[in-house]
Amino acid sequence: MQSRKFNLLLLLASMIILPIYMMNTAFSSQFLGGFLLILGLVSALWIVSLIIKDASIVDIYWGLGFVAVAWFYAYKNLENFTLVHQLFLGMVTLWGFRLGGYLASRNLGKGEDYRYVQFRKEGGKHWWWISFLRVFFLQGVLQWIVSSIFLLVVLSTAELSWLHYLGLVLFAIGLFFEAVGDWQLTQFKKNPENKGKVLDTGLWRYTRHPNYFGDAMIWWGFFCFAATHPQGIYFIFAPLLMTFLLIRVSGVAMLERGLKNTKPKYAEYIRKTSAFIPMPPKA
Repeated sequence: MQSRKFNLLLLLASMIILPIYMMNTAFSSQFLGGFLLILGLVSALWIVSLIIKDASIVDIYWGLGFVAVAWFYAYKNLENFTLVHQLFLGMVTLWGFRLGGYLASRNLGKGEDYRYVQFRKEGGKHWWWISFLRVFFLQGVLQWIVSSIFLLVVLSTAELSWLHYLGLVLFAIGLFFEAVGDWQLTQFKKNPENKGKVLDTGLWRYTRHPNYFGDAMIWWGFFCFAATHPQGIYFIFAPLLMTFLLIRVSGVAMLERGLKNTKPKYAEYIRKTSAFIPMPPKA
């Protein structure tokens, strides 16, 4: 088992490092600039988290950080800025601000998220510096790596093509599932009579996680734009990594471990409802 995990990590590292290594100096210098920007943002956010004693503010930053790095790459390439680039920048901005705004309205003023409370207990008196590495720096590095496709888009000179249209369709589907799924869940939780119950109507009738499915589709839409670059196909690791994380790490898997224990009817919901890809419920 350990050998399989090591081989998987080695393959993943190769998929990430080799495409970046193959790129030219213009890409490398701007990509490094993106890293410095993100490092500055997560470091400032970390300091704020120490002051207010709430590391979960990093969740609100997640989408907004992508907006910041996308605009940074766009600014660095203004001389070749086209309609395609404007369209892509609008997509990232719309998605990032919607996600950040939703998480801010949901989380602010309600204390630290239970995940980070547990991390804080595990870190003890060393949590102040562990939090930088485990939460802020780690998410910053992930954000930097997957946003490499943003730089590919602004460096691409391709005119509007079928790949761009496909990207727009995937993005629209993803934004619909993510935004509507979040809204339906918010409305469900507002009703105190629903405490302990399972949301199995609307989009939640067809997938147990419409918001995570939507987020994955959005990243595949972003990739379609990046794929118009001559080396774009090599950066397929970005949507693959995000989809893997949403299903196996920070999304579906993590959330459902808790839901199985807190909602008695969740086992039946699992039996009849698709975990990720929307499908008709089983009888």
